[in-house]
Amino acid sequence: MEENNQALFEEEFEMPSRPLETLKRMWNSVEEQHGRLLVVFVSVIFYTLLSILAPVYSAGIIDLLWEKIQEAARGGQAFSVTWESGGKEICTLLVIYGVTSLFYGLQNFLMASFAERLSLKLRTDISQKLDRLPLSYFDGHQPGEIMSRAVNDLDKNAEALQTGLLKLFSAVGLVVGSLIMMFRFHVGLTLIFLVFMAFSLLSTKVFSAKTLEFAARRQQCVSQVTRQVEEAYSGRNIIKAFTQEENSSRDMHRVNEELAQASKWADFVTNAINPTIRFINRLGQVGIAVFAGKLLLDGALTVGRFQAFFQYVYQAGEPLTEGAYMINSMQSALACVERVYQLLDEEEISPEPEKPEVVEKARGLVEFENVRFGYSPEKILMENISFQAKPGQKIAVVGSTGAGKTTLINLLMRFYEVNGGRILLEGVDTRNLTRGNLRENFGMVLQDTWLFQGTIAENIAYGKPDATREEIVAAAKAARVDFFVRTLPKGYDTVLQNEAENISVGQRQLLTIARVFLCNPPILILDEATSSVDTRTEMEIGKAMHSLMKNRTSFVIAHRLSTIVDADLILFMENGNIIEQGRHRELLEKGGAYAQLYNSQFA
Repeated sequence: MEENNQALFEEEFEMPSRPLETLKRMWNSVEEQHGRLLVVFVSVIFYTLLSILAPVYSAGIIDLLWEKIQEAARGGQAFSVTWESGGKEICTLLVIYGVTSLFYGLQNFLMASFAERLSLKLRTDISQKLDRLPLSYFDGHQPGEIMSRAVNDLDKNAEALQTGLLKLFSAVGLVVGSLIMMFRFHVGLTLIFLVFMAFSLLSTKVFSAKTLEFAARRQQCVSQVTRQVEEAYSGRNIIKAFTQEENSSRDMHRVNEELAQASKWADFVTNAINPTIRFINRLGQVGIAVFAGKLLLDGALTVGRFQAFFQYVYQAGEPLTEGAYMINSMQSALACVERVYQLLDEEEISPEPEKPEVVEKARGLVEFENVRFGYSPEKILMENISFQAKPGQKIAVVGSTGAGKTTLINLLMRFYEVNGGRILLEGVDTRNLTRGNLRENFGMVLQDTWLFQGTIAENIAYGKPDATREEIVAAAKAARVDFFVRTLPKGYDTVLQNEAENISVGQRQLLTIARVFLCNPPILILDEATSSVDTRTEMEIGKAMHSLMKNRTSFVIAHRLSTIVDADLILFMENGNIIEQGRHRELLEKGGAYAQLYNSQFA
């Protein structure tokens, strides 16, 4: 958990490695929205032009009004604004401000829609991509990492596009345009502004580096607290059993104190940036005001130009101050999208055959012919795996942990592709079948139960969504699960939540068995299916399983050898290969590895 949090923090401040290529792909990803982006770009241009025009125009209005006020004062008359004496100009200025606001609102509205549409498209692409990724990809990546691509990265990108990109576009135009107008008004005043802005930008850079340093320390402390909470929660029984509550509490207080200290400094530096930068900017404005005031008194600067200059100071100063944050935000957003594209570029499972063969209602004939497999071409795990499972036979796969039992089943289900040899179903190479057609002939009951949020009936009918309630109940009865379901307040309509913690582990196992009963597949795969139930329930399920496996080929991964002594074929695996195969009595008579394991369990 701590490593995952630290990795996510590092990603948050990661820079894109190929920004231009990523931008090009983003542009191609939103091909249908190019018109919308063109409207946004035009809107930004007009917004920027009007924002630069407004202070100049207001300078003329104020100079006009100031002249009329002085004339009225010299003539001893009361001053009033009429349509001819400033009213027309004021209305025009209001129109300029109004149109500027309309362009600002339009570009924000269109950009928000654009960002969400892009996120929707990329999330859809990710969802479809995950269905096409091989199981090896998920074996090599943490679930949190994949979720971060689809949720955090796209949310961050959408936020940056909605705000940062627009600010960046308008900031460039406003800064350049405002500086041009400021130089036209007065070179000296503009140079004073640039000196203070350079000092402000330098301070921003220093503070940003400190902010990252303290933020990194806080993130490390957050990871430690998260790990401590997870450890204390998951291991609560062990902690109590060994009376380590005091030590656990002390550790929790320690990491919380470290987090509090780190957060204090991180928050202080973060909150101190803006006041410090704005203080520097205010000093610059005071200096400009003093100098501009002297120019005003000397008649070198009019009142209108005086106030217009300060409008340009604000328009150029704010974007320059926020420039570093906007650029960092956009770089971080590009890095996020880059990681999404990296996921979308991952190697996919082999495509389905163009003209697939079809196996309907398989009898249960399965053959492995010289199968060769490795998780990578350099590291081959299996060599020349060959055996035959005839219709109705019970095939037991045994061996120590890591021997390759589950890998054998994964190859059978085409979760992985073989590197050599063939796997046949009813004489047809499974690579010539669609994965859907292959897997509809199999039913799996795994040791690790997995139930989805929903009712018990929905979970039983997961493999057959159109099943009737009568079929669901019949499957539940066959799996010996009907009795306890009816004891629940809402029976089959009881909602399972939070990983089905409202029922026992054994009951979860029974529901997964009922799920397979309902599908009624011709071939069964049972991975220690009764490992989580009590002895009496195991006996009940054993009877049901015996009935279910009748006339069906079944592959049973077993750790307790007493459950597979009646198997038609036992495959003893070691280091990925089958070192012994035969019936129980035959293998015992050989006195090999199987006999040693069996005798060790019943010594």
